[in-house]
Amino acid sequence: MEVSEPSPQPSTDATSRRKSGRAVQKPVLYQEDPRVSLSVNGSTKRKRSDGVPEGDDDANEESSGPEDESEPDEEELKEQRRRAKKPAQAKKPAAKKPKRSGEPGVTLAMRPATNGVKKASKARKPRTRIAGTNVADAEGTGLYAEVFLAENSTDDVATGWIERYNQNNAEAMCELINFVLKCSGCDLKVDVQDIEDPDNAASRLADLQDEFQAQKISDYPLAARVKSNFSRATMVDFFTSFVEAAHASELFYSDNDLYENIQIWVSGMSTSSSRPFRHTATVISLSIATAICGVIKEIVSTSAAALRQKEGEEKKKSVNRGRVATLKAKVEEQESKKEAAEAWLKDIYDTVFVHRYRDVDSKIRVDCAHAMGVWILACPDIFFDGTSLRYLGWLLSDTVATVRSEVVKQLLRLYKSKDSVGRLRAFTDRFRERMVEMATQDADISIRASMIELLDLIREMGLLEPDDIDTVGRMIFDTDPKVRRAVAGFFAENINDFLESAIEEIGGEEILNETLGDEAKDDFDNPRQAWLKLKCLSEVLESYDTENSREGTPDIGGLSLVDTGVDTRYSVAAGVVCDGVEEAREWEVISGYLLYDNSTTAHSRTNDDPMEAFKKRCLLSEKEERLLLEVLIAAVKYRLSEAVEAEKDKNKKQKVRKDEARTIQENTALHLASIIPRLLRKFGARPATASPVLRLGLLLDLEIFQELRQDSTEFASLLDDINRQFLSHADHGVLQDARDALLYARGFEDLEEVTETKLQELWDGTVTTLRQLIKAKTPQMTSLANTAHRIANLASISDCSEAFEQEPRASTNSRSHAPTKVLDILLDLIRGYSDVVDPDANSLVTNAMSAVQFYFMWQVQSIKTRAEAGEKVDSTPSTDDCIAALVGCADGRPKLDDVRLSALGHILDTYSLFATLRNTDSKDAATARILTNLAQEASSKAQQLALSSFAAAEKVFAKKARRALEATDEDLEQEPESEPEDSSEEEEEGDEEDQARRAQHKQQEQLMAEKRLCELTGKLVMAIIARVIDASGPTKGSLRKRIMRNKTKLGSNFKEVLAYLEDPKPKRGQKGKAKPAEAEPVKEKPAAKSAEIVAEDEEDEIEDVEEEPSAGNDDEESAAEESEPEREEVVNDDIEDSVMGD
Repeated sequence: MEVSEPSPQPSTDATSRRKSGRAVQKPVLYQEDPRVSLSVNGSTKRKRSDGVPEGDDDANEESSGPEDESEPDEEELKEQRRRAKKPAQAKKPAAKKPKRSGEPGVTLAMRPATNGVKKASKARKPRTRIAGTNVADAEGTGLYAEVFLAENSTDDVATGWIERYNQNNAEAMCELINFVLKCSGCDLKVDVQDIEDPDNAASRLADLQDEFQAQKISDYPLAARVKSNFSRATMVDFFTSFVEAAHASELFYSDNDLYENIQIWVSGMSTSSSRPFRHTATVISLSIATAICGVIKEIVSTSAAALRQKEGEEKKKSVNRGRVATLKAKVEEQESKKEAAEAWLKDIYDTVFVHRYRDVDSKIRVDCAHAMGVWILACPDIFFDGTSLRYLGWLLSDTVATVRSEVVKQLLRLYKSKDSVGRLRAFTDRFRERMVEMATQDADISIRASMIELLDLIREMGLLEPDDIDTVGRMIFDTDPKVRRAVAGFFAENINDFLESAIEEIGGEEILNETLGDEAKDDFDNPRQAWLKLKCLSEVLESYDTENSREGTPDIGGLSLVDTGVDTRYSVAAGVVCDGVEEAREWEVISGYLLYDNSTTAHSRTNDDPMEAFKKRCLLSEKEERLLLEVLIAAVKYRLSEAVEAEKDKNKKQKVRKDEARTIQENTALHLASIIPRLLRKFGARPATASPVLRLGLLLDLEIFQELRQDSTEFASLLDDINRQFLSHADHGVLQDARDALLYARGFEDLEEVTETKLQELWDGTVTTLRQLIKAKTPQMTSLANTAHRIANLASISDCSEAFEQEPRASTNSRSHAPTKVLDILLDLIRGYSDVVDPDANSLVTNAMSAVQFYFMWQVQSIKTRAEAGEKVDSTPSTDDCIAALVGCADGRPKLDDVRLSALGHILDTYSLFATLRNTDSKDAATARILTNLAQEASSKAQQLALSSFAAAEKVFAKKARRALEATDEDLEQEPESEPEDSSEEEEEGDEEDQARRAQHKQQEQLMAEKRLCELTGKLVMAIIARVIDASGPTKGSLRKRIMRNKTKLGSNFKEVLAYLEDPKPKRGQKGKAKPAEAEPVKEKPAAKSAEIVAEDEEDEIEDVEEEPSAGNDDEESAAEESEPEREEVVNDDIEDSVMGD
């Protein structure tokens, strides 16, 4: 680079002096010379550097001012004497730099800006060094201080730099490159000679990189995790202001060396193997390119305005030739500037972006994706084409979520422009499949939600295929709520498209309006246009529902992966539909549509009548009715939430808010009370539709209902309808929903008497049915199983002691040998059908065991209540017959049979249940002894059966999960005979759909095996804590040791279950050892949440960059120990809460 001077004419003094043959340079000031340094003792005496050649004396003499040769002034002498009194601070000598020919080697004797040596700081704990954050750097001078430490704006700083560049371009360029190095965290600097030798820039950067990496700095400003003076936004603003100032001053176009030198150094740093250099240079290059885009936009605007003025002037009658020539020259000048700016922009695109968009550092890739989106919008004529858009398309497949997220964000900005449909068509066709895949299967939920929003814009442009629309629409049933909320708008617009087609089928919107006429506001029983949209909604939901099961969850071996009582896939989808479709929030309209009798329309053959055509089009199928019932429940919830929002509205007075909320609640309660019986009469015959209607009753506010209705006749009628559903259905879901409705009704004191009467009627009817089935000559297995199921459900919400112990009325034709009490009947059923292999028999035995278990729960609760009240407990229930029946049932079945596992669970729960009576406070000594005797240890037979089933479940899960168990010499476990072969060993044949189905089935089998193992292990852990198994005898502690053997080998769920058996750890700072578990039972902790697993993509360095040592490992280990949950000790009352959860 040639050095230019402000004045081209040489001075007379310069010509009279002896020429050295070298270019005359301006004296290097102290603040600008990177080689100036302060001596340790504070001396200001100037010394000649040993490395200066003799031929440079003239240059040195010229650069030495009169102030350098003068004696120290009075202030300097005082400063020297003050420092002489203090001991010199030891300082490590700086590494010597190799000298180059022509390099000035003097050290100027200038008074430091701080007026003395800095005071020694106090000793602190050593921390990891972060580049660019030390005190000396923060208090430095030069361009870095002007940008980040001074109060001047970046525009003023850029203008000042331009002025300095016009005075001495070499020194100004050196200052700018050192600023770039400083922003990357490097304290090393280049000098003027380096700037004047651009051919050696690559070698000089390599030297700086090696020296910088030798310092082993762990962080740099752009990626620093600590607060510093550096700001990325300020750095970007400075380079933006720099480009704008260079453009305004015409420097960019008059001095080509300006951009070329910047590009040589910055682009060279962008290819460095040092991440701080590469990242900082990339950000700077991209910011310069973004600023150039703004300049081009301004040039185009100015050129267009001048061209319009020129054309307008030429159209005048009297043309001003001079003005036309001036405007023409201006247009040509702007075009020339545009060509230069576009050339610079293309240079950055080719040398930086094309290589860095696939950089190993994900942060750099994010910056490139962001820059490309900005460039496309700023300069669409240059970048809005397939060549530039493809980089965003390729980054959609990036392995790092932040990169994909940034690309989706930029694509959203592009697709929101309605004028860009034509330019985006080819890009959409190329990457549409990948975008749909991201929306449905991306590992990051936020990206899925954003991509759904993007696909909605593509759908509005008409660039999305119908199959893709259905694929995205099916996510209304997704398990993640954020995805369902994101797809709500997409789904609603899809419904509108279906509605337009349906209206055209009927004859058009005009004919439809004439047919329906004016709709009455409160008339919900007659046809209205909203019914057609609800019909389209139900059709779309049905078409998107690909599951055939009732709950949409797998059912393997009689077990379900999703427990009862949770929202179904239909209910969660309906909740999202209400957010997107306005008609789905009008629950009165939905109820009127469902209750409308449309049976005659199905058989009508008239096609000319528009009303009949409308009714036929709105005819619902059975599945559509079920889906609309779920939407009805969601709409009622939405209306009740409006009451809550109205009460929280702070913009209204408190009385007004309460009145509005009260009005909504009253209207909802009155309307629900009137339509629920009607819905039950119409939809109660089918379990799929009866269940949602029963759940609708849980939304009825019975307190308001009681206040509005003085008598309880209507409420009693509603309970009668619920009882009929309970007695007429055998479906598990309907029985549970009816049970929940009855339990909900019992919660209101004013209506408790009516509810108890209806419950007693249910008990009488169910017990009578059971006795009649037992007396039959050929008892029907299915009826017995259904009756036992109803008894178990009733026993879970109502005290069954009286019903189970009551003797029936004497009958002349009754068999004398048959059991009479319900408890005896159930035990007899368990013993009689334990060996029968039949689904109905399995259901009968399982439900009978559950009913007996609830009976003992009510008994224990009654005993505790009486004992704590001071009453004498004379009689206690005997569990011998029950335990014997359960042990016999378990002993006759395979180790992993569902009935056997259920029997073992009830055995362990029964023993643990009575163990809770140990700590019951009783004032009567005899009662206390009775309660103590009720807590017994399980028989050895029961323990052996439980251990053998545990070992089998452990082995099966390990096989399906492909986990290795702890190897032992003992081989007590045998391969379960009833367990099917592992499907993972089958050949993978068939198409992709079959393989996906098999893979899903394998996963379901693995989950069910884990569920089976964890449930049985939980029962064993509870029994060990209650000291009813493994608590005495020569084998004491062996069972606990056995189940703990593979604690760390069978997954985190199994490990968390066994964590309750661990000894409590002493708190930090607490001396002494923790008490053993035998001395006092370990307290049950709350259910632990599973730890979040974050999988990070490993990134390799570009070259052999030495890995920095990690600091603070000991602190991390100690922090991990502190974060581990502490095990506390507990009493037996917590065991009772777990056993008697219902």
